[in-house]
Amino acid sequence: RSAHVVLRDFKMSGDNKVKIGVLAIQGSFAEHCAHVRRAGGEAVEIRKAEQLAGCHGLIIPGGESTTMANICRRWNLFDSLRDFQAKGGAVWGTCAGLIFLAERINRGAKEGGQELLGGLDVTVDRNFFGSQIDSFETNLPCKIPGDENGPFRALFIRAPAILSVGDGVEVLGEYILPEEKRSEIDDKSLEKIIVAVKQKQLMATSFHPEITADTRWHKLFVGMAGQCEAYGGFGEDALAKAMASEIKLVDPGKLPIFNDSVFAGPAMD
Repeated sequence: RSAHVVLRDFKMSGDNKVKIGVLAIQGSFAEHCAHVRRAGGEAVEIRKAEQLAGCHGLIIPGGESTTMANICRRWNLFDSLRDFQAKGGAVWGTCAGLIFLAERINRGAKEGGQELLGGLDVTVDRNFFGSQIDSFETNLPCKIPGDENGPFRALFIRAPAILSVGDGVEVLGEYILPEEKRSEIDDKSLEKIIVAVKQKQLMATSFHPEITADTRWHKLFVGMAGQCEAYGGFGEDALAKAMASEIKLVDPGKLPIFNDSVFAGPAMD
């Protein structure tokens, strides 16, 4: 059983920060990087397998799960992502990242199947909440360990839902379905769905914490990753060679953040 992680600003002993890789091939990876820094971690954009070297955790952002899988396969990332997870690295998937981590897709999978990273013992409905126009936000009660700050303002953007979980999965958040949504689905007895879970060093959310001003989920994940060993799948020479040809796309330190209805403030204090 994994140790209990309490929500707080997390920093490893000495001058070394918890190093969090953010898969930077699609989705709001820059926003995740900004929040990792706010939560006390060191953020690294991951576009090459070698960039996982030294990471304690990995965030898989939202986007489009089949496109994400195709890019990971084309860029030879799958084997290293699976090795990172197998060796105990913490992994958090948001929205499409949740689908990417799931062991099973109940509805909405690409015809002929789609490649998944897997590992999270859940069954998901890929497009449970409908199309882009059905996106919404809500104040969501959550069970974040060590947190007493009330509901989280959760943004659901063409979001998936978790329909069932295995015995080892801890439910951290549920969404009560409004009457109009219940009238649209086949299972009329379904009153609520799961939108946030944790399984040992794995975590997943249906919603997008990175585009709010609230860092509680990122603080939780940085704390989880701080309990994991740094990934040693690549040496310093391989990492240096990969970084020599890397192009920095976004400076997260200058990225604005979304706070209710206005964009305000730099990404870092």
